Amino acid sequence: MAELVFFSGTMDCGKSTLALQMDHNHRARSRVGLIFTKLDRMGDSVLSSRLGLSTEAHEVHDDLDFWDVVVDFLTRGQRADYLICDESQFYTAPQIEQLARIVDELNIDVNCFGITADFRTELFPGSKRLFELADRVQVLQVAALCWCGARATHNARLIDGVMVVEGEQVVVGDTAASDSLVEYEVLCRRHYMRRMSSHAARLASATPDVLPFDLDVCAVPPRD
Repeated sequence: MAELVFFSGTMDCGKSTLALQMDHNHRARSRVGLIFTKLDRMGDSVLSSRLGLSTEAHEVHDDLDFWDVVVDFLTRGQRADYLICDESQFYTAPQIEQLARIVDELNIDVNCFGITADFRTELFPGSKRLFELADRVQVLQVAALCWCGARATHNARLIDGVMVVEGEQVVVGDTAASDSLVEYEVLCRRHYMRRMSSHAARLASATPDVLPFDLDVCAVPPRD
């Protein structure tokens, strides 16, 4: 029986790397799959990992219908044994339902990869629907680490080095937005709740070049 599986975790836990490895393993056994992604760090129509690996992929837009794409692919005489869907947190709820239908009615395995919650600790629509519909949810075992060395559990957004908890849910990182640099960092819950990014920790440290791993301060540096 085919399955809808959600591989979840924070940023930097190897989701895209696993997606690429999974595709490689299937293709090595002469299986054929379709790869989808959305808002990848390297641009449109590519699935990439932070390790520098990448492959071509179908770009997912809000009006894409997975059911129509796969059925059209099959009716043209092509074969599809599995789907790999990266950055699935950005998919719409109806698109997740389409993926579930592909599993149930076409008996094709669908493997989704994505982060669970946004920088406000709120579930992404795609992740929420996957939790509700997936046959299995698998948290990746490669632990992303907070600057303090603890396991990172939260994704933080920084604008010009200052952590924020308000704003649009989807803003691509490391880009210019309203003349401000938008970056993301993974933090443990303790330091997320204290708004203590690595940048703030360095500012609060007596030795700015060294991260104070035992820092117990919750000061947010003022913005200019």
